[in-house]
Amino acid sequence: MAGNQSEGANATGVPGELVQNMAHENPVHGDNSDGPTETGPDQHLSSLSLSARAVHADDYLNSHQAVAPPMHVSTTFRYNRDPEKLEPLFNINPNNPHDSHAYSRETAPNTTRLEAVLSSLLGGPALTYSSGLAAFHALLVFLNPRRIAIGGGYHGCHGVIRLLSKLTGLRMIEFDSSSADDDATLERELGPGDVVHVETPLNPTGEARDLERYAAIARRAGAYLVVDATFAPPPLLDPFRWGADAVMHSGTKYLGGHSDMLCGVVAVAPRHNDSKTEGGAWIPRLLDERLVLGSVMGSFEGWLGLRSVRTLELRVRRQSADAEALARWLADGVASESAGPVGRVVRAVKHASLQAEAADANSWLRRQMPNGFGAAFSVLLRDADSARRLPSKLRLFQHATSLGGVESLVEWRAMSDSSVDRRLLRFSVGIEGWTDLRDDLVRGCEALLAEEEDGGRSKAKERDAGKGESGQGQGGEKVERQEGKKGHAPKLSASDVGGSMQIM
Repeated sequence: MAGNQSEGANATGVPGELVQNMAHENPVHGDNSDGPTETGPDQHLSSLSLSARAVHADDYLNSHQAVAPPMHVSTTFRYNRDPEKLEPLFNINPNNPHDSHAYSRETAPNTTRLEAVLSSLLGGPALTYSSGLAAFHALLVFLNPRRIAIGGGYHGCHGVIRLLSKLTGLRMIEFDSSSADDDATLERELGPGDVVHVETPLNPTGEARDLERYAAIARRAGAYLVVDATFAPPPLLDPFRWGADAVMHSGTKYLGGHSDMLCGVVAVAPRHNDSKTEGGAWIPRLLDERLVLGSVMGSFEGWLGLRSVRTLELRVRRQSADAEALARWLADGVASESAGPVGRVVRAVKHASLQAEAADANSWLRRQMPNGFGAAFSVLLRDADSARRLPSKLRLFQHATSLGGVESLVEWRAMSDSSVDRRLLRFSVGIEGWTDLRDDLVRGCEALLAEEEDGGRSKAKERDAGKGESGQGQGGEKVERQEGKKGHAPKLSASDVGGSMQIM
């Protein structure tokens, strides 16, 4: 995303006029003995790379000599000792959060610093929430649409919509995002203030969708385009460049990157945070509503998030490149006539890098995702039983839900989502070498096939034993002796007594 900033946004993700409002003033609630050393977001951030901004976008909020951000755990903060400088909470300048901490359900040092970095990386002012679904819920509460069109994706978002439907009558319009067949229907069904929600790449398949196309549909209907970009964090995708009005992330995934924190993020297009925006700038209003919803991110999680985003670009570029290599290798194995162990187990592979548009340098996909196609992909196995058993044969891929961490994960997706094909496995590629992960998959497929062959032999023996018993009455022992003469005597268990034989 470096060099790909949305039009009208500076490196802080905040329009210029609001950056001026964020300049440091005398603290509202505390003394200034330990205040920030800078006067606001560095105006030179726009000349820096993505990784440099990930490390320095919050420098103006650093109020300590410590190089690493200190961990603030306090839930409440002292008011100013000077009675002349006391102002009620509702008079606090919401665009000057670093000097207005009063209670952590509103703002806190760790989460404020994280939001400063995320605003720069995402290209629009951002707020954090307690989880990705909390962020999605807060955004829908804020926009309050009458209708929302949603095309596949994470089942949890569908659950939030169903919940709001009970409360507000929100109507959900489901459409097939894999083709343009429903485009005309969407334009006919949607109206001003409604929402088009697009997840790209999709969970769990890892396939991408054309944001510019849906932005045009939303614009013609007077609706808002909301993009869930969880599977494509910076530097892979800048949804604002392609017309998004708001972007959400489950920061639990790649933004967190270590499988140790829950987080949700909402970023808004800079054009919606202008003081001239109808109804007022979005971020101050979202901040007010977050205070009442209570879905604030914890201070410790804010500290973990700040630690994580420092290495975001390094992790994501590596993970995405390795995922593409693995997905292409698996796809080649499926297509190969030699039918090795992978080809005998896997039936199909889905990933943005395998879409037809990925081969066209001028396609919407290559323009939309110039730096990689994401670190998650899905695999369809030949049957559901194979999908259930393969994860236990892998050593480097851990069988668990979620994704985006430094460790590679595999999930039999039916464990957590009853709506998907039971043959589907979702893979999340970590930072291990891709050839190590490749070899792990080969070993796993070989082990699965060997287990099935052993099971087939055992079943054949059981059938043969059954035939012998039916012809000899109580002659089970005779059958075993005959097999023994052929050099295939079965092992006996410790529970075999009185001539009762069991094949192990």
